[in-house]
Order: sequence, then structure tokens, then C-alpha cells
Amino acid sequence: MEHRIILEMGTGNDLYGMDYTKAAKRAIQDALHHSSIVMFKSLGIDHSEMRVQVTIAVQEPDKLDIAALEAELPRGRATVTGVEGGLNVHDAENEQTHVIATAAIEAFVPVNADDWRLSQ
Repeated sequence: MEHRIILEMGTGNDLYGMDYTKAAKRAIQDALHHSSIVMFKSLGIDHSEMRVQVTIAVQEPDKLDIAALEAELPRGRATVTGVEGGLNVHDAENEQTHVIATAAIEAFVPVNADDWRLSQ
């Protein structure tokens, strides 16, 4: 049975290119910089056993390069899903749209309850 061991959130932006993938990459990196999972070495769990699920929210998720975003994940078996969300901030005076993406990164590992017991 898999159990979620981490949930991290991040935000990223592209201020001048309206590039949703660039903003999403920055959101992923922001979330990754908030986390450190030290239990792998301590418990002898291989990183390849970890499933990583990333949800990226932007105003136009169909413009995301999912393969490029999956390449941003350094460990585990990663899947990225784009959903509608995030924020586009239009600057009419400068005819510019600023893109803000949000990312949620979840990490799951298989845990066998029989391997654990409470100590007294």
C-alpha cells in the first residue's frame, strides 16, 4: 500500500514571455527547494520506489510541455498533470500579461504495515 509522505507547494512566474511551462518549472523548483526527504537513506528505501505526482495550475494548461516538466523532477517516478488555475495578470498600459503558476508536489512510497511496530 502506498502512503503519501510529503506534500509541497510552490509558485512560479513568467513576467514577460507568457510561457506557462517556464512559470510551471519555476513553481516546481520553488516547491522542491522547500523539501528534503531524509528518510530514504535512514530507512534504506530506494528513491526509485517513490511515486511523485505533480499538479500544475495555470490559466491555459494545454500550453504546458508536460515532458519538460517531468524532467524537472530529480527522483522517483514522476507524473505531471496540468489543471486550470494559476493567474494571468494583464498590464494594459504595457500590453503585457504576467503568468503565475502554482504547483503541488506529492510523494508516495510503498509501506508494508507488517514491517513496523511501536516500541515500548
